[in-house]
Amino acid sequence: MNLPNVLTAFRLLAAGILLALFAHGGPWTATAACGVFIAAAISDWLDGYLARSSHGVTTLGQLLDPLADKVLVCAALVSFVEIRLPDADGPLLPAWIVVLILTREFLITGLRVLAMKAGRDISAGAWGKHKTFWQMGMILALLIALALLKDWLPRWGVQEVPVWTRYVVQGAYWMGLAVALLTVLSGVVYVRAHRDVWRA
Repeated sequence: MNLPNVLTAFRLLAAGILLALFAHGGPWTATAACGVFIAAAISDWLDGYLARSSHGVTTLGQLLDPLADKVLVCAALVSFVEIRLPDADGPLLPAWIVVLILTREFLITGLRVLAMKAGRDISAGAWGKHKTFWQMGMILALLIALALLKDWLPRWGVQEVPVWTRYVVQGAYWMGLAVALLTVLSGVVYVRAHRDVWRA
């Protein structure tokens, strides 16, 4: 296993660490989760750079890299559904938004499996890369917001935490909706571009 694949495996481990931190829910776990996610996002960029420049693209890497991205994103999104902030009426992210995103991811993963059986490589296109970028950006923004709400604002003596909580929940909803629509649109573009795989 070369270095890019090791970095990819780290993202799979990071997904488990994220889930453990959210399940614990103790002091500074939100900040720790934010740090873990940033490290995983950096590893995503780094393993792609190394694979293209010096270590070469491997079959294992082609399989694990998109899988690791999806597992990391899914771990964060499902955790957001479980989070109930004080003074908020519902979860940080509605379940239907997460289900919409995950349905697209499973559908495209199935399409890639069919393509692999047919001996074809259908890598992510520009739409898929944009989708991943905005998914990661939304997750990072929400993790930073959680770290501020749970760890830093109380430490700084800020009294308007409930007001900020409402802003975060509203922002999470609209960001989640926008990312879900982009995710579905990228899936439609991907399926249309490779509709011959379905027909086969």
